[in-house]
Amino acid sequence: MSNEPSLSGARSSGGALAPFGYPAFRAIWSANLFSNIGSVMQAVAAGWLMTELTDRHLLVALVQASSTIPILLLGILAGAIADNFDRRLVMLWAQSLMLVVSAVLSVLGYLGAITPWSLLVLTLMVGMGTALNGPAWQASVRTQVDRGDLPQAISLNAIAFNLARSLGPALGGIVISIWSVNMAFALNAVSYLSMIVVLSRWRPVVPVPTREPIGPAIMAGVAFCMESGPILRVLLRGLVFGFGAAGFQALMPVAVRQLLHGNQIDYGLVLGAFGLGSVISAIWVSAIRRRFGAEAVVSAGTAAYALAMLLLSLSHGLTPALAAGFIAGSGWVSTMTSLNVAMQLRSPEGILARCLSIYQSIVFGGFSLGAWAFGILADHGGLVLSMRMSALWLALTLVLRFLAPMPAREEGRIEPEESTHA
Repeated sequence: MSNEPSLSGARSSGGALAPFGYPAFRAIWSANLFSNIGSVMQAVAAGWLMTELTDRHLLVALVQASSTIPILLLGILAGAIADNFDRRLVMLWAQSLMLVVSAVLSVLGYLGAITPWSLLVLTLMVGMGTALNGPAWQASVRTQVDRGDLPQAISLNAIAFNLARSLGPALGGIVISIWSVNMAFALNAVSYLSMIVVLSRWRPVVPVPTREPIGPAIMAGVAFCMESGPILRVLLRGLVFGFGAAGFQALMPVAVRQLLHGNQIDYGLVLGAFGLGSVISAIWVSAIRRRFGAEAVVSAGTAAYALAMLLLSLSHGLTPALAAGFIAGSGWVSTMTSLNVAMQLRSPEGILARCLSIYQSIVFGGFSLGAWAFGILADHGGLVLSMRMSALWLALTLVLRFLAPMPAREEGRIEPEESTHA
């Protein structure tokens, strides 16, 4: 990929699609979309397979939790690794790990050797690759576009992820119904090749990272976040939202099977509606945030997600469930994108990956804890009660708009550094 001169770290064309003017961003975005479609297909297959292997709601919910627990446990370490080593190489190793594990999962499936616990362990290993990849990938966005185009780039990455969430579930449902869950696992393994090829060809012009001992490097990131009031508020909002949001995604396979009496196609359609809502929201969220501020977007997104959970708990047919999925997807991407942008704009370049990894660890730690908690509640109190408690939790967190509001537009922002993009 050819180098692109950067005029200034603050330069921006102002357009929502401006980041596509950078060849590196365009190539990585496209490869990431393809890879994400495969990942979503595998997630659909794993969730549905668990409903066939066991009747326990907790184990079904733990399929979601096992993919996010590594982000909680390894995320901060992964951030220190991304700041101390070549981020491109870190991503290559992570993508390769996920390819191998997905291939193993497919082979075991074809051999009929998958058990509930082996499925959880292998999903956990894919989550380890995700944990390693995440901070390096998010921090590398600054080397793909100019600082002024960073919010648009983050929104476009959210669109890619949620396009995958629109297409992946439906494709996953079709693949499962025509072939098997094992074919979905195999296709996901193949999908990682696109990202591996693009990363192998990408040669960003970046300073050689200054190596620090991992322990002090981690503590430097933690200390910065702990001393920044704006970042602490962002982390708190991410934690409470992640906990409540887990109810929808973790319990969806059970809800489709038990409340809707649906099949894998119905499951894929509801998740596809979630992705469609996410895509449509991602297109407009940057403009809405510029006009009304981050707090308005996060509060509205949280309220929308709570409404979706309540609607799903009342659903006994596919149509209201599709509406719930669409609303939840819109609330999810509005909230998560706004939190991500707030972190990126308030984190210094030298410890950017560590700050983002702390954010990821806290948000997805809350998500993992929520999946576990609402799974247990569903086992002991019933599925409908669990979903309604998730909605109630999210509604109660809206009080934080007064107690821990999102940072104001210029509050705590870090000035950009000069950079060159490739």
